[in-house]
Amino acid sequence: MRKLENSELDRKTVEDFKTASKTPLIIVMDDIRSLHNIGSVFRTADAFLIEKIYLCGITATPPHKEIQKTALGATETVAWEHNKNVLDVIKQLQSENVTVLAIEQVEQAYLLDEFVVDSSKKYALVFGNEVYGVSQEAVALCDGCVEIPQLGTKHSLNIAVSAGIVIWDLFKQLKA
Repeated sequence: MRKLENSELDRKTVEDFKTASKTPLIIVMDDIRSLHNIGSVFRTADAFLIEKIYLCGITATPPHKEIQKTALGATETVAWEHNKNVLDVIKQLQSENVTVLAIEQVEQAYLLDEFVVDSSKKYALVFGNEVYGVSQEAVALCDGCVEIPQLGTKHSLNIAVSAGIVIWDLFKQLKA
């Protein structure tokens, strides 16, 4: 077995990415404090051809050296927009017939391993602050919540890890 060189990976150019058919997923990051988490989510969004990212509240925006450190150029490929108020973004997406799901631990959440994607829908995934999660006001507006089952002693995962897990799971179902 031989490790492939970057030149052998047949990756899209920035122009190819922008014109490619996108995965019908939108990411909403609300009040994310860590610039590295923001960059990491951009990089994951690039990997799975995510349609768009909304950066809300205190979430920093590109260009920023610390975001670029983990994004590695994904801020140039993935469409993004900043909006101060996550509630406005949720309402706007719902008015566009997007199903908005908070990734949070709540009563009656869908467990990720049991959640079945409806391939006729477009989804937006709301990820919240590293300490406080998705706000109760945002949870109340969402069409539902998805929880990542966890078996250990910790109550949460890093937002970049959570995004990677949830995006991969939904991507896998959408492409099946």
